[in-house]
Amino acid sequence: MLPEKFTERMQNMLGAEFEDFLRSFERDNYQALRVNPLKSQGEALDKYFNLTHVSWEESGYYYAREDQPGKHPLHEAGVYYIQEPSAMAVVPLLSVQPGEKVLDLCAAPGGKSTQIAGYLQGRGLLVANEIHPARAKILSENIERLGASNACVTNEEPTRLSEKFPGYFDKILVDAPCSGEGMFRKNEAACGEWSPENVQLCADRQDDILDCAAKMLRPGGRIVYSTCTFAPAENEGSVSRFLQRHPEFELLPVDKERMGLPAGKCDGRPEWCPEADAEIASVIHRTLRLWPHLVKGEGHFAAVLQNKEMSAIGEGVSYEPMAVGGMERGISSKDKSLEPWWSFWRDTASTPDQQLKQGVFLRFGDNLYLAPDHMPSLKGLKVLRPGLQLGAIKKDRFEPSHALALAISPNEIRHKCQFSLADEEQAKLVSMYLNGQTFPLDGDKGWYLVTVDGYGLGWGKLAGGILKNHYPKGLRKG
Repeated sequence: MLPEKFTERMQNMLGAEFEDFLRSFERDNYQALRVNPLKSQGEALDKYFNLTHVSWEESGYYYAREDQPGKHPLHEAGVYYIQEPSAMAVVPLLSVQPGEKVLDLCAAPGGKSTQIAGYLQGRGLLVANEIHPARAKILSENIERLGASNACVTNEEPTRLSEKFPGYFDKILVDAPCSGEGMFRKNEAACGEWSPENVQLCADRQDDILDCAAKMLRPGGRIVYSTCTFAPAENEGSVSRFLQRHPEFELLPVDKERMGLPAGKCDGRPEWCPEADAEIASVIHRTLRLWPHLVKGEGHFAAVLQNKEMSAIGEGVSYEPMAVGGMERGISSKDKSLEPWWSFWRDTASTPDQQLKQGVFLRFGDNLYLAPDHMPSLKGLKVLRPGLQLGAIKKDRFEPSHALALAISPNEIRHKCQFSLADEEQAKLVSMYLNGQTFPLDGDKGWYLVTVDGYGLGWGKLAGGILKNHYPKGLRKG
């Protein structure tokens, strides 16, 4: 049951289209997955799922109702991320380039963060932030599963980050907390939580979040603002209010034709933000609205905001952002405390003379991380993940992390236990591994990377002809 005041407002907004919009709530929702370009281009997935392309994301695919990709071993290997198709439309608008510094300010559960990581291709820095601790933990787990090695996960208020990173990021995504009207069909609980008062509360909060994002963006940088709601106060309204407060920004057009969208049907509407002045109202059509009665997806809104003031840089001068507190110094790679790690790497790597990745070693208790080069100082921040967790140093031995198994290329590991799902017996062994069981294996003793169809799945340690299972207990299926 849709809230009465919601349906009244939508009827006033949509007019003749309202009945089509209402009927969209009666059909099944579209289901999709996004292939993880850090691991695959989707070449193996056609064997297992019935896929058709999502027009606005090159790595996005709808899958059939009978498919169950969430229960497939390749999901555990981080080969893809299950994501609502309309939600995939937002990150491409950031135009992320490898090597950039990118912030996802409201990041949980991680769909858009992992999408950004794919565009970064392991270069540059991704800071994925979530204000709620439990959701931040889920965010960190998803970034780990998809093998994003250059991501830092924080659990902070936007105001706290804006104090730490003034003018720092090249690109910022603000997928803002909203009234969630676009999720009514998928989540009936959202209907019960809806009220006009909550819409206004969300709009006020979005103003504050966007102001924080503006402080953290470098001159010439880009913010993409998005919601999964239909409410004008949270969409065209939030954008128009931001532009009035920040004349240093301009609203860039979204190329809807390239996205395969019906001409003129997915534009923002100036009449839905009557508080905007004439200049701002004249460009509001540049924003993006995805409607469930017009596209194969749920409701979504997005706007591309560009900082147009380049005078702070100066002609021909490159801009070098610096976080408050400078860069993270870390531990020297020659530090004696890292010897257990290097011993593991010499025994395990296929080319041990080649360093795993360029970066900064950080140690927190027993846990060893490799942070991206030029990692900003994290002092004073609540950090769940300061980079790639390599593993734990316990006295004179090193135990590799599950994150390392998912981030590293199998080609970099000397000893592998390789399974193919096309072989029925090997597929059973994959299930045994995911259940936490041990099994016999011939080979030299030591750490083995367990792979499925060429993708890293986790670690096992071989001794006495038995591969001891090191798949994390919290992830086991049995």
